[in-house]
Formats: sequence, C-alpha cells, structure tokens
Amino acid sequence: MSEGISMPAIFVLSDSAGETGEAVVKAAIIQFFPLAISIRRIPFIQNRAGIDIAINSAKAANGVIVFTLVIPELRDYLMEQAFIHQILSIDLLGPIISTLEKVLDRQARHEPGLIYQLDEDYFKKVEAVEFAVKYDDGKDSRGILKADIILLGVSRTSKTPLSMYLAHMRYKVANVPLVPELKPPEELFTISSHKIIGLRISTEKLNEIRKERLKALGLPDSANYASIDRIEQESDYAAKLMTRLGCTVIDVSNKAVEETASIIQDLFQKRE
Repeated sequence: MSEGISMPAIFVLSDSAGETGEAVVKAAIIQFFPLAISIRRIPFIQNRAGIDIAINSAKAANGVIVFTLVIPELRDYLMEQAFIHQILSIDLLGPIISTLEKVLDRQARHEPGLIYQLDEDYFKKVEAVEFAVKYDDGKDSRGILKADIILLGVSRTSKTPLSMYLAHMRYKVANVPLVPELKPPEELFTISSHKIIGLRISTEKLNEIRKERLKALGLPDSANYASIDRIEQESDYAAKLMTRLGCTVIDVSNKAVEETASIIQDLFQKRE
C-alpha cells in the first residue's frame, strides 16, 4: 500500500462475546502480513442504540463491519444502516444459519451466546485465563509447580500474550522473565523439562522491539534496555539457562503469537 493511505479498521460486532468473529477476521488478515490492520471488537450488542454507536464509529474511521448477530431484528437493522451509511459489512453467521435452516427443515434458536454455555470446557478456559493472570511475569514462582506449561524468555519475547493465547486453548501457563541479575526460581529445576518452553529472539529484532517500547513510554531509545550489548548479555544468559534446563527452545523472532502457540500446542499434543 502506498505511503499516506491509512489502513481501514475492522469493527467486529456481536450480540455475544464476539470471539468467533474476531478469530475469523484474524485468520483472514494474517494473509496480508505485514500490513497492520486494527480490529475493534464491540461485543454484547443488545439493541438498535448499540448498533447506531457502532455504525457511527465505523463511519468515522472509514472502517469495515464484520458481524455475528444471531437475533434477526438486530441483524436486519445493522444491514439496513450499513447500506444507508455506505459502510461495507460482512455477515459471518447469517448465510450459514439460513442454509442450515433449509437443509435441516427447522428454525434456528436465534439465541446469542449459546456457544458459551457454562459447560466443563468453558470453566476450564476461564480457570486457565485466571491462572495465566495470577502467575504472569514471575509474580509467584509457586505457579511453576502447578502449570501445564512454563514459558521462559527475556523481556519483550511475547511471554504474556502467548500465555493468554494458550490459556484460551485451556492450558495453565506460568511465564518467567529471565534477567541476568536475578536468580532463576528454584522451582524450575524441580519439574520436568518437557513442561518448559524457552523463547529465543534475534538481537536485531529485540533491539527494534525494545526501542519501540521505550518510545511508547516517552523514553529515549538510547537507554541501556535497548542497547545491543545489554540484549546480547541477556540473550547469552537465557541461552545458557535453557541449555542447563534441557528445555525446548522456540525462535519467535519472526513469528506471530498465534503461530508460536500452534507450535507449542502441537508439541504438547504429541506428548500426551
């Protein structure tokens, strides 16, 4: 895309949590990597007022609307308003539900949120997410003993987003930051190395990421945190510890969180 042309935002509307729509959109936009396309999820829409707000937001941002509305009245109203305001809209569930109604010769229930009924699988996901939050960034090393997966890596190797993504796959994940000046938790040496995943990243990529992080914090990108010497020191320390632990190491330099999570999931499924 030529310089000066802004990328459109994609607004994901749902009368439930909106995770289905967001997952589909993410699967589509990854095909346009490395373009950065903003996704704005607007969940739990219950009335026309909520749709009006979303329409105005999408129009102001010259955005596209993707929706998973199962309540016919809301779906029809959204399509009507999108047409009036000339906003591109994509109905993800409507055509599928209509086709199934014809094939099955029966009406759909048209109830939002049925996929999130409080079954055992749902509770496991919630429990895993709460676990990831509680034991994020080495807050409590006791989580290492309780976790299904332990992620190790220096700062800015995507440990936290990866922990949350794996949590939605129902894995209990603890992540531990590696800093040369800090002694690693003793618990790491008492568990199976098969549970531990080391995250490695190239010096150049980490330098770039850390500089951007410093800028976002309003700090000079010349700080020691982003210096090549400091990054190499941390990387050498992390590599030696991972070798000592005998854990699996994944290079995340050019991988999206989703890709790394898929690799880890495949690895653990093969071990089950």
